[in-house]
Amino acid sequence: MQYLQNYNPTGNFWFSVLLAALPIIALLYFLALHPHKAKNGERILGIYAPYAALIAVVVAFVIAIFVNGMPASMTLAAFGYGVASGLFPIGWIVFGAIFLYTMTVVTGKFEIVKDSIAGITADRRLQALLVAFSFGAFIEGASGFGTPVAVAGAIMVGLGFRPLTAAVVCLIANTAPVAWGAIGTPVLTLAKVTGINDGLITQMAGRQLPFFSLIIPFWLVATLVLMEKGKWKEVWEVWPAILVTGLSFAAVQFTMAEYGLTMLVDIGAGMGSIIITSLFLKVWIPKNIITNEMAYAKLEGRDPGKPKAIPKHSWPVLLQAWMPWVFLAIFVAMWGVPSIKTWLNGLFNPQYNVPFLHLLSFKTAPVSVGAVAKTGEAAVFGFNLITMAGTGILIAAFITGILFLRVTAAQWKEILVTTVVRLKIPISVISLVIGLSYITKYAGTDVTLALAFAKTGVLYPFFAVMIGWLGVFLTGSDTASNSLFGNLQLVTAQQLGLNPLLMVTANSTGGVMGKMIDAQSITVATAACYADADEGVRNIGVIFRKVFWHSIVLAFLMGLLTMLQAYVFPWMIPTM
Repeated sequence: MQYLQNYNPTGNFWFSVLLAALPIIALLYFLALHPHKAKNGERILGIYAPYAALIAVVVAFVIAIFVNGMPASMTLAAFGYGVASGLFPIGWIVFGAIFLYTMTVVTGKFEIVKDSIAGITADRRLQALLVAFSFGAFIEGASGFGTPVAVAGAIMVGLGFRPLTAAVVCLIANTAPVAWGAIGTPVLTLAKVTGINDGLITQMAGRQLPFFSLIIPFWLVATLVLMEKGKWKEVWEVWPAILVTGLSFAAVQFTMAEYGLTMLVDIGAGMGSIIITSLFLKVWIPKNIITNEMAYAKLEGRDPGKPKAIPKHSWPVLLQAWMPWVFLAIFVAMWGVPSIKTWLNGLFNPQYNVPFLHLLSFKTAPVSVGAVAKTGEAAVFGFNLITMAGTGILIAAFITGILFLRVTAAQWKEILVTTVVRLKIPISVISLVIGLSYITKYAGTDVTLALAFAKTGVLYPFFAVMIGWLGVFLTGSDTASNSLFGNLQLVTAQQLGLNPLLMVTANSTGGVMGKMIDAQSITVATAACYADADEGVRNIGVIFRKVFWHSIVLAFLMGLLTMLQAYVFPWMIPTM
């Protein structure tokens, strides 16, 4: 049975918008705002995340079937497709990252890694810049899809950051590089959907995001300091390092984008920032070093005691300890190279057309070029297990565990059990949330929400950003948002006489600001940062409340920049 997406099923557009938003409202309310008492009698906001996600899924089912008229079999198929996609590749990436991290902890090698990072700088503010921002951006460029938050979050907790702090900081850090994540996949997808050359989209994004690459390091450090009752003075103490980190990243990002190097922008910018910042910290040291122990002792009103001496390790010992992380970076980067991915997919890449869904949901005007799209939405689950980033990470773990760390059979068992116990609940939440997003995608309710923004006339450049923001918030992916709304941005720009390149690019650059608040990313962060899975899931709502306003403000600033480029500085837009 074919299903034609109806973006105004009630006949009253704004009432249809309200109904389309109900699953999202339900998720946000129950996840972050619904008051209830904990077992210890404490009144807290937000219910247990799996329950919140399940309630939102039920609401989405009701809206899709009884309001939009989507067949029940198709709705169930869309949900199942989303759940499977939540497990593979998203859940698989998190599993691989936590497995490798746990291996380094069980073997005691992470203590050596901590010592070596402290050897560069013992200051927690600078460690956050190096790990969450610079290294996270490199991993985003190589892999994307939650990998940077999982990897950087695990490292930061290992360095002594509190789980809540590490999660919030990593989520904020993972913004500016997202448009070129996974070897430029979001931009390449946007180019395919709209027919605009990916080099031009990259150039346009390169004239927007570097401004934020300068801002985010300062924003990150300020958040780190202030959320744990520090003072602004502690932020300004490290402004030279903040400037060097942001400027080095932004300069490489802008330069590579100007040359249209879509697939290499993040990898180059991340590596450049790591190298330049590390060299800078060899010659510059902040006046006051603040370690994690000092910060938390002050917060808890206790004496931190004398600073611990940082052990010195020989180069062979350091090299052995870092091997898992070196191999992780190598394999994640290799797994993103198109030629390697194509070759590996040739070995094993079964494709399954999702029953009751594949090519049966049709987009309609104004999203489609004609009144009804010529073909239905594809629903093909590719179980390309070999080329999933999680597999690359696991291969890195096994190679280094066997050849360099000499992991015993008993240790392998401990690593596996610890990882499974830690992730079983967070991955279930990820799967439920992705299932929800697939219902909204195939039912067309997400397009209804986007069309509400599209009715803003002269203010559309600002709201084009918000459509991208909404898309990433709903789907958890800048790639998915670009696939979903890229053509809508193009059609609306043509109708309003606005520059199509700017509006299409705004979908991706606006979308990156929504990355920190999508439930998928937050759940990945809790899985990486909390050893206690229940504690992590209970804090999903807390983390959402902490990062939400950061996301809104950054999206607002991107909207203002896009407005200025549309009406005041059109010379900043590349010539098509």
